[in-house]
Order: sequence, then structure tokens, then C-alpha cells
Amino acid sequence: VLALERQVFDFLGYQWAPILANFFHIIIVILGLFGTIQYRPRYIVVYTVWAAIWVAWNVFVICFYLEVGGLSKDSDLLTFNISAHHSWWSEHGPGCVRREMPQAPGVHTTESHSYITVMGCFMDYQYIEVMHSGAQILVALLGFVYACYVVSAITEEEDSFDFIGGFDPFPLYHVNEKSSHLLLKPMYPST
Repeated sequence: VLALERQVFDFLGYQWAPILANFFHIIIVILGLFGTIQYRPRYIVVYTVWAAIWVAWNVFVICFYLEVGGLSKDSDLLTFNISAHHSWWSEHGPGCVRREMPQAPGVHTTESHSYITVMGCFMDYQYIEVMHSGAQILVALLGFVYACYVVSAITEEEDSFDFIGGFDPFPLYHVNEKSSHLLLKPMYPST
């Protein structure tokens, strides 16, 4: 549910890198759920590996919006330099008042960009994005731990399977074998 919510807001902000990451995340979560329901540990292991990658991606997003290192929240890195869009929350955050400046007279094209000012926000948009990523990290870590538990439970269940005459060196049902020093001789009825 959190991934779908995040996907919607990334679509509204035309954030192409997060849109692709969220899409893969949703597919892998569905695969992990399928693996859990169908007792397929390989699918769950795929989800477990993806959960670690997902945590790394969200740490990157947090670093991006907090401008850690050489990252800048004003760069077009998350839009693949295709467009000049930024986070949807930068203009539509809680309490934000958005005002468009009028265009120059005589300019009426659909491609012209108007200047937008945003004032009065209760919280800066980068902190909203950081909270989204933090929630994603928390859920991914819980999913990682749960997936590891399910994989260990399924593989332990497979290892404990025993059938009559199975792999157990001391089975409960044991057939005494005849020793090799006994020879079988045909018996003929005496007449």
C-alpha cells in the first residue's frame, strides 16, 4: 500500500527514476507474496535480495533530498534529465499556497512555463520525501526479517520430511536383511 501511494505521488511529480523503482518494487512484492503462499523459497529469496536493494535505494533518496555529499535536490537526476519537474510535494505540500505569475502578453503556447511561487508550507517538501523513504525502509526491513524467517521455516520443513525407508540412518521401521552367508537351495518334494 505504501509503495502504491508513493507511486501515485511520483507520477504526479514526473519523477521517472522513482516511478521505475516503485514499479519493480511492486512486482517483486507480488512475487514474494506468491512465493510465500505457494511455498516457493526461491521467490522469497528474490524478494529478500530486492528488500536489501530497496533499502539502499531509499537511503539514496534520503541522501538526495537532504543534499548529502555532492547530491542536490534541485538537480534533474530523478527525472533522467528529461524534464524540469521536481517532487509533487514541492508545490502541493501541507499548507502550501501556490501562485502562478502571469505570462508575458501575447505568449499563449502550451509549452511556455510560468513562474510558480510557493509560500506558507508547514513542512518543506524534502522532509516529506525523507519521511516517505524512511517508512519504506522500515517496511522493507520488516519484510526482510519476515522473508528470512519464512525461507528458514520452509526449508526446515522440507528437510524434516521422512518416508518409510527414507534418508534417516535409524528409521522407525526397519527390515532385517538376510545375511549373505545363507544360500538359497531349491527344495524338491520327496516322493
